[in-house]
Amino acid sequence: MIFPDNFEQKLGFDAIRQMLSNYCLTLPGRQKANSVGFSTDAETIYHQLALTSEMKAILEFEGGFPAQDYYDMVPLLLHLRIEGTHPETEQLSEFKLSLIAIARLLHFFETKKEAYPRLYQLGTDEGMAGAPLLQSVANRMDRIVDERSQIRDTASPALQKLRKEKASKLISVEKEVVRIFKLAQKNGWAPEDSDITIRGGRMVIPLMATHKRKVPGFLHDESATGQTAFIEPSGVFETNNEIRELGYAENREIIRILIALANVIRPDIDLLIHAYRYLAEVDFIRAKARFAIETGGIVPPGPPNPGSFFWRGAIHPLLFLSHKKQGKTIVPLDIGLDQNNRILIISGPNAGGKSVCLKTVGLVQYMFQCGLPVPVKEDSEFTLFSEIFIDIGDEQSIDNDLSTYTSKLLNLKFFIEHVTPASLFLIDELGSGTDPLPGGAIAEAALSALNARKAFGVVTTHYSNLKLLASHEAGIVNGAMLFDLKNLKPLFRLKTGKPGSSFALEIARQIGFPEEVLENAREKTGYSQLDFDRELQNLEVEKQEIVKKEHKVKIADDFLAELIKKYEKLTSDIEKNKKEILEKARAEARQLLDNSNRIIEHTIREIRETQAEKTTTKKLRDDLAKIKQELAPAAPPLPGIPEPLPTLPKTALSQSLSQPKSPYHRYLSDLQEKADRFSLTLDLRGFRADEALAALQRYIDDAMLLSIHEVRILHGKGNGVLRQVTRSYLQSLKEIKSARDAAPESGGAGITEVTLK
Repeated sequence: MIFPDNFEQKLGFDAIRQMLSNYCLTLPGRQKANSVGFSTDAETIYHQLALTSEMKAILEFEGGFPAQDYYDMVPLLLHLRIEGTHPETEQLSEFKLSLIAIARLLHFFETKKEAYPRLYQLGTDEGMAGAPLLQSVANRMDRIVDERSQIRDTASPALQKLRKEKASKLISVEKEVVRIFKLAQKNGWAPEDSDITIRGGRMVIPLMATHKRKVPGFLHDESATGQTAFIEPSGVFETNNEIRELGYAENREIIRILIALANVIRPDIDLLIHAYRYLAEVDFIRAKARFAIETGGIVPPGPPNPGSFFWRGAIHPLLFLSHKKQGKTIVPLDIGLDQNNRILIISGPNAGGKSVCLKTVGLVQYMFQCGLPVPVKEDSEFTLFSEIFIDIGDEQSIDNDLSTYTSKLLNLKFFIEHVTPASLFLIDELGSGTDPLPGGAIAEAALSALNARKAFGVVTTHYSNLKLLASHEAGIVNGAMLFDLKNLKPLFRLKTGKPGSSFALEIARQIGFPEEVLENAREKTGYSQLDFDRELQNLEVEKQEIVKKEHKVKIADDFLAELIKKYEKLTSDIEKNKKEILEKARAEARQLLDNSNRIIEHTIREIRETQAEKTTTKKLRDDLAKIKQELAPAAPPLPGIPEPLPTLPKTALSQSLSQPKSPYHRYLSDLQEKADRFSLTLDLRGFRADEALAALQRYIDDAMLLSIHEVRILHGKGNGVLRQVTRSYLQSLKEIKSARDAAPESGGAGITEVTLK
């Protein structure tokens, strides 16, 4: 149920209907736009929304979609059901083009049925003419009619013969008339600057009335002044009669051709009518998709929630389009109702957006239940209502002698009698129009009655008793339209949970109201109440700023927590792999010493041959034994170095073996130094491509050496060169498990998050 009868006009849905109708190319499409209506069936609603969503994607991202030559030929097809009837010649061109358009639509969806399954299914319904039949009929018409909607000479052999004979006679008539006219001009019988003309479908020559009998023939017409006569020369009279007879024969042959065409089409008329109804449906769906693109409408995810909804970024589509033309923006609305907060009481200053908020709720919900895309954010959630009741605007009636307040009372009475837990009611300025004291009391009692019936609703008011109702009655919640006290202007933003102030004195001061009058009003109202309202609003505005800052801090905290988590994991991995790293280092050092032993044995042989000094040889042996003991205390002792050793010259080899630290110590020292210097984020901004690649290679090598599994590459967005270099190199490494863009709040496409195996 929708209440009242002028529901759509009050919310502005009639304007949306008109927009949809204007987007349609066919009369049946416009009829569908004008008949779209409120539904409570979720399957029907979401089916229509899904079709529109697919069409919206086509219009935004596809090319080559057939969107012209949408003509409605159903009236003609219904006429052709009758034996002996035929289409008019001028109808054939639109008939042919529209058949081709339908065939192209079917082909388009056939080739893209995986991407647009619902639109494809729409064209495969049982009993509908397929593309081959449509193309066949169109081809048959093309053999009959040309691009100018004229019957072709080749439509039949008889027609071709008649036209050829007619053309020949016309040429002979024209030659004779031209000859006689030149003779009349030469003799001065024809008026100056006159020429051959047509009267009654025949060629005639103009003669001055005084000379009209100089040329034998038939008088067809005279000028308005009677000074010029139009004569058909007798020499062409019979030939013109023959031409006329040929014209009659030509028309009879054309009708015969058209009747034959109708006879061919007649068995498939029902299929063709179904095809044109399909064209009208596509036309309407296309109109809805264009409307969605224009207003930013989306298809909300289904199924609908039972007994609750929450919208993010909802906008009034008509207000949005109006602001867009003026280069202005609109403040989106975040609003929701559920079983615990079923009725929202919105208060705040005049012209602060209360009524717009109310109308936005009604219009968006109604659009949704009419199967139209809705202008909200994609993570919004919807529910279905069985009834929507509104009381918006002035309902004063001169005919029924009803005041505005009486009309509002009648509406309230109707609401109370008919609402259910599946109803949504919207009331603008509840309780207004009469004495505030009894008016406020009636409004409060009525709202309590509606709440007792578990209905959902949004109301706007200035009455304080209604604002207080939320504090002691479950199911009712306050909402405020925020006001900027510093700049004395409304913010058009809804804040749920707190009541709003009218800010009457502040607005009056802004428009230049006399200060002494305002001061008197403050005294009558009470300073404490005014100060309370002002401070409450200031707190709400400041709270919004704090919320924004808290959001930024939370992002930073989350990033820090992520870094700590990665650091803890890195520390754990290092501890876990420490023994393995040490063993590997010892093994590598042991291998180095073994290689050194071979070199030393070779050197010893040289020493023996050169009789090196005994003290030099012993020192080499002691140093080597000490290094090997540090690396592998449990390993067998190093092989002995034979004596006696003669004096030995100092060589490069002896210098290399006399270093104070072992290779193992140096390895650990280098490893620790790399770990200390390593950062989980590599910043490549400002680098040239070759510099960035070199730095990235070193960085990934160090990460693998340190067993670090997650790092971040900061390359920035810019023109994407550094991002491309980074991604290409990472994709070439088998050690890289994944490389992806960071989350939007953490840098998005400007940062690549890398996971190593």
